Amino acid sequence: MSHLHNYHIPKNSVITIAGTVGVGKSTLTKALADALDFRTSFEKVDTNPYLDSFYADFSRWSFHLQIYFLAERYKEQKRIFEYGGGFIQDRSIYEDTGIFAKMHYDKGTMSPTDYETYTSLFEAMVMTPYFPHPDLLIYLEGSLDDIINRIHMRGREMEQQTPIDYWQEMHGRYENWINSFNACPILRLNINEYDLNEDPNAIHDILQKISEHMQQSGKLRKI
Repeated sequence: MSHLHNYHIPKNSVITIAGTVGVGKSTLTKALADALDFRTSFEKVDTNPYLDSFYADFSRWSFHLQIYFLAERYKEQKRIFEYGGGFIQDRSIYEDTGIFAKMHYDKGTMSPTDYETYTSLFEAMVMTPYFPHPDLLIYLEGSLDDIINRIHMRGREMEQQTPIDYWQEMHGRYENWINSFNACPILRLNINEYDLNEDPNAIHDILQKISEHMQQSGKLRKI
């Protein structure tokens, strides 16, 4: 794209999109990848051997599921950096521990011993200088009402049947998580201000914000 010379976003950047269900992570991932000519990295849900068992019995399978996710995301992160960057990533490795494993522990569907084993493994693998952290994490945020409206508009059957209090809890957990997150620089985008479904041209404003943020953070890797 000819306008890209205006943006200071190195071609080896790794940008991760985070946020709760319904905020538009996949839409933004695709739009940014198209605009920057980057590759995409999406979550592989359909190949997860624990998913069906997990939904049938949370307590029995939550630990297995989280370990599987951790291994798969770790391998994917390694692959991205071995490739040389230039990726937009849909959902981060950090959400697994900060949101989902913690929720199972808090609700009693993961035992304290399993939670301790999981978090110590996560910290040993991910929270080290050797782990290739993204250059930027984009956090998509919005009010609970806005997000629930998005979920209803999207129309996925399983999400439609999920009680509102689940989305309420997830929204609160995401807000708490991002407020203490410090593994890499964060750019917050409000879904009302940058709705790519309503206004595809909003991608230019987002690119400008990313460019400014990456310059300010001073955390650009050497090109």
